[in-house]
Amino acid sequence: MNDIVEKQKVVIKFAGDSGDGMQLVGNQFTYNTAHLGHDLATFPDFPAEIRAPQGTLAGVSGFQIHFGSVEIDTPGDVYDVLVVMNAAALKNNIKSTNSDTIIIADISGFDSKNLKLAGHLADDKPLDEIKEKVKVVYEIDITKLTSIALAESSIDAKDKDRCKNMFALGVVYWLYERDLDETIQYINEKFSKNSSLKDANILTLQKGFHFGETTEIFHNRFHVLKAKQQKGNYRGINGNEALGIALICAGAKSNLPLYFSTYPITPASDILHFLAKKEKEYHIKVFQAEDEISAISSAIGASFGGSLAVCSTSGPGMALKTEALGLAVSMELPLVVCNIQRAGPSTGMPTKTEQTDLLQAVYGRNGEAPLPVLAASSPSDCFYMTYEACRIAIEHMTPVILLSDLFLANGTEPWLYPKFEDLKPINNKKINSTQQEVFLPFSRDENLVRNWAIPGTKNLEHRIGGIEKQQDTGSVSYDGDNHQKMIQIRAEKVNKIAQFIPNQDVELGEKTGDIAIVGWGSTYGSIRTVTKELLNEDKSIAHIHIKYLHPFPSNLKELLSGYKKVLVAEINNGQLVKLIREQFLIDAIPFNQIKGQPIKVSDLKSEILKQLEEC
Repeated sequence: MNDIVEKQKVVIKFAGDSGDGMQLVGNQFTYNTAHLGHDLATFPDFPAEIRAPQGTLAGVSGFQIHFGSVEIDTPGDVYDVLVVMNAAALKNNIKSTNSDTIIIADISGFDSKNLKLAGHLADDKPLDEIKEKVKVVYEIDITKLTSIALAESSIDAKDKDRCKNMFALGVVYWLYERDLDETIQYINEKFSKNSSLKDANILTLQKGFHFGETTEIFHNRFHVLKAKQQKGNYRGINGNEALGIALICAGAKSNLPLYFSTYPITPASDILHFLAKKEKEYHIKVFQAEDEISAISSAIGASFGGSLAVCSTSGPGMALKTEALGLAVSMELPLVVCNIQRAGPSTGMPTKTEQTDLLQAVYGRNGEAPLPVLAASSPSDCFYMTYEACRIAIEHMTPVILLSDLFLANGTEPWLYPKFEDLKPINNKKINSTQQEVFLPFSRDENLVRNWAIPGTKNLEHRIGGIEKQQDTGSVSYDGDNHQKMIQIRAEKVNKIAQFIPNQDVELGEKTGDIAIVGWGSTYGSIRTVTKELLNEDKSIAHIHIKYLHPFPSNLKELLSGYKKVLVAEINNGQLVKLIREQFLIDAIPFNQIKGQPIKVSDLKSEILKQLEEC
């Protein structure tokens, strides 16, 4: 008889070879968790190499989920359960365990061959060594038990071996009192055209569950209560899906056709895949270009033609788009460029997260080419900030850069999705006629925004391009005084956008105090978690998260000035901190981690406590 242990929150990591199906079982556990009503956050961790040698450290794939009955903001620092399919998976993940971690290990992945591939000596015994740190290690021959379960199956040996992920999932389902029905339904749909694979996967899942039920090795089972969430319709959402949905909504709300162009690049490619599936349903145009330059250039053309034009990329692609982005600034056309950041420089670590493109977004063009820069803070916030990027681009006739990153793009959380009618209106600047005797394409309204004249409209013919324009007329101009004036007008137009965005507020804590922890983008969850913990310890601390990075909110300087210290936490070498120091002359303190992972809550908390001692 197993004791039932009640838990408020749990962190589970599935880790194995890139061919072991860890993403699949992680996603299935996530769907099951969401349907039970838990709050959750996930972190899929992919290997960088497409075909890394099996059993090596470079080939380890993982899926981490943090779920519970309380508010969950991060994927978690330390695992409660670590499921490893081989020695490399254990070696890569051992740093995130502690004495209370439960390890479930497939001992077939710890033979001499796998030990050597993971960088161990032939006589090393990593599972014995880990028992000095971790109290509970369950050594289960998952591969062998899967093979026995499928002895009568007609599928080949390779496919039988691939089913071991379902055995592991079944064991974890049993540990956490889960039902198998949803996953069985998924397997039925996934393998509907191959009954042998379908039956093999279902059988293995059931065998894993029954193994947990009948074996006597497990000490406890665990029960996690439902979270208390606002009533409404929820769905699990990752950042790239949320971004794609927002683009469709923005096109409909602005009454503009949506045009999306991209060149495939990790981790932005899933936006292309998502929108391509919606092309016919929502009458959108999706274009996979031959390169990054073609993608943004075609989007500029689509904008000139009257579409809501959007393209997506990651850091290396942003570098290639730079010249055309300057063209869009000069032409003053609406365009949204979504940069789903990854670790750099150059190709860097394409499957690891980073937020190192902020200075590139704000300054990274030749000449004086200012444009608005926004950043999403969570997977569901990718919807709201993408929609906002579209609104600003259209209403202020400017290209806009939206910053997301790999952690947000692939991470999942529950989303209480809004009603379409509750979204902000988006008013486009299209005109069909002019009262002027001679049409002036670069005449402006009180916010310095020019009209949007669509090609082919009678009496609205005008010249446009990358060469400097004469004020109002848009004719080619090489006059120095005019050039200076146009530069100042374009900059002031972007600065005026601060009047049309919300004032900066405090996420948690008071508007004055000892320390403000400032962040942007995907550091949101880590900073929020630390702030909640320290507020419960009666520390004078606040969390401020900036979503509008250029221009900054109008009240930001005044807000930051209310604290003795400002600590800026970033997954880079100090970029937002530079902008704050430069614009506000505040001696902000940087806290930086650039490890391809979200900032660890424990590390950030240690630094804050150190700074509090000096206040």
